[in-house]
Amino acid sequence: MKPLMLRVLKAFFPAVLLTYMLASIFSTQVILGNLQGMGVDVSGAIRLSTTFHDLVGLTSSYLVLILIAFILGLPVAAGLTKLMPDYRLVLFVLAGFVAIVALHLIMKAVLGLSGIAATRTMFGLL
Repeated sequence: MKPLMLRVLKAFFPAVLLTYMLASIFSTQVILGNLQGMGVDVSGAIRLSTTFHDLVGLTSSYLVLILIAFILGLPVAAGLTKLMPDYRLVLFVLAGFVAIVALHLIMKAVLGLSGIAATRTMFGLL
């Protein structure tokens, strides 16, 4: 494998995994927070077990969707870094952000519902 391709893959897959983990954890905590707001008792143990369950359970759907979103979005950032090499990190972070927002907006438009409950609000989407 060429050194450039290896370097790209060594950055790409951790970015996908980190994004997935943060999005899954955030989504779970927002939902549990909403339940608490309705008066449901949510202990620390429940938060931990639910978070773990969601991290494992969403891999076959949400992780794959994030992977696809990044496959489509991050090459745009790679192209733009040729024009603006000093902004490489900013461009990749922005491309990842746009890819995730686009993913949720497309799911809402195509499916007519929010695939991830926390993204129903602007706060959850952003």
